[in-house]
Amino acid sequence: MGRRLTRVALAAAVALTAGCGGPGGPGGQPVTRATSSDTSGLFNGLIGGGTTAASGNPGYIKGFIGGVVADEPNAALVGREVLSAGGTAADAAVAVGFALTVTLPSRAGLGGGGACLAYVPRSKAATGKSDADKGVPEAVMFLSPAPASAVGADRPAGVPMLARGLYALHARFGTRRFESLVAPAEQMAHDGIAVSRGLAHDLGVVAAPLAADAGARAVFFTPAGAPVAEGARLVQPGLAATLSQLRRSGVGDLYQGGLAHTLAASARDIGAGLTLDDLRRAVPTMVPPLTLPAAGGLTLAFLPPPADGGLATAAAFAALPGGVAAAGARGLAAAARWRQGGSDAQAILASTNLPAAGLPALPASSTFITLDPQGGVVVCAVTMNNLFGTGRIAAGTGMVLAASPAALPPPLLAAVLAYDARRRSFHAAVGGSGQDGAPLAAALALRAALAGSVEAPPSPEPGRANVIECAEGLPRSARSCAWRADPRGSGLALGSSG
Repeated sequence: MGRRLTRVALAAAVALTAGCGGPGGPGGQPVTRATSSDTSGLFNGLIGGGTTAASGNPGYIKGFIGGVVADEPNAALVGREVLSAGGTAADAAVAVGFALTVTLPSRAGLGGGGACLAYVPRSKAATGKSDADKGVPEAVMFLSPAPASAVGADRPAGVPMLARGLYALHARFGTRRFESLVAPAEQMAHDGIAVSRGLAHDLGVVAAPLAADAGARAVFFTPAGAPVAEGARLVQPGLAATLSQLRRSGVGDLYQGGLAHTLAASARDIGAGLTLDDLRRAVPTMVPPLTLPAAGGLTLAFLPPPADGGLATAAAFAALPGGVAAAGARGLAAAARWRQGGSDAQAILASTNLPAAGLPALPASSTFITLDPQGGVVVCAVTMNNLFGTGRIAAGTGMVLAASPAALPPPLLAAVLAYDARRRSFHAAVGGSGQDGAPLAAALALRAALAGSVEAPPSPEPGRANVIECAEGLPRSARSCAWRADPRGSGLALGSSG
């Protein structure tokens, strides 16, 4: 069974420097299984500079580059370019995460947070002593907490965690220059992107309350007062300036530098309740995942609480032999038990008399997965704790602030990966979104992936699942790999092989 959950503080250097159902894939998108494609010209010069296929530039890796799945197509393309330039799965995930703050700010933003699972099958340092060096997954936890005090805040915000979380992921697993992974997001915010179907949908859902904020109205609405439509150009100069500052000065500037002071002052003006002390204390952690054994000698690693969507996914997966409805109910009951004060996730999973329980209406989230040719994989779930968070943009930053988890129930962040510890090989990764449907969606997709298919039966609404699977294990067999975004959403799954 899984290891006991323990919290481990991240290195001091990292600390100092550092709604609606989730979209999945374009309707009718076919499964992609190790096929060739070329988009290397899209972001030339952003990943490493230059236009030739040298290390650090798109097109450097020939043949199999891995795969990427994200809930927004532009972000997925950014991730693919990082992989084709020779980046690791972590490098690609960092670039995708920052890109989503521009292309899907309804669900992913610098003001929000999330959690990731990262796995490296084979360490370059055989003498390494950490779990990652031993071929064991790690969870990077950067959930957006409530501010220490929100007295006088009419719309309290969560403490921004995404930038530090992505920095922690990169510090542990990345190889490319961190600033080069921020650059594509910066350029898209500055030059503008075509509004995707998923973002247009989210804007339509919350148009009225979002338009009440002057900052949000100036960015996400036309001069006539209508939300920007699918295909329209969305330019975010304020966010571009903040991303530029992060690229040039480092992530720490947002937490204890000039950006921190700007954000704290703006947060006070818009009733968000954030202080400089809140920002300084915002530190991600690296913790062991929640694990379960699976057939064929595989181990399943789930996001651990407080990202309790992982616990719910584990409970739902274990209960699938009893039927889909029973599995969904079991997953939600496990999460509800944890939120009622459950102290041990493994004990909750093992319980034979877990009472049925539901959860209140939950916020939206978004997931993405990146896989590199060596079998390194990252699967992340991110959120604003509400569609567009507080619905307010902090002046001088271009950042939409996430909602405080003290004001709304936290989302179920569902992510899982399957690996063979003995052979040190990756087999599957799944991210689930869609409010209370996220855990069951992830569990159903995981069951299909372990059977060698990304074609899972559609999960009950509003659940969505993104998946990458390598049935024969990676790095053993690249051609067994496939990737798929949920066909009912608006995302993209892609990769290539020679």
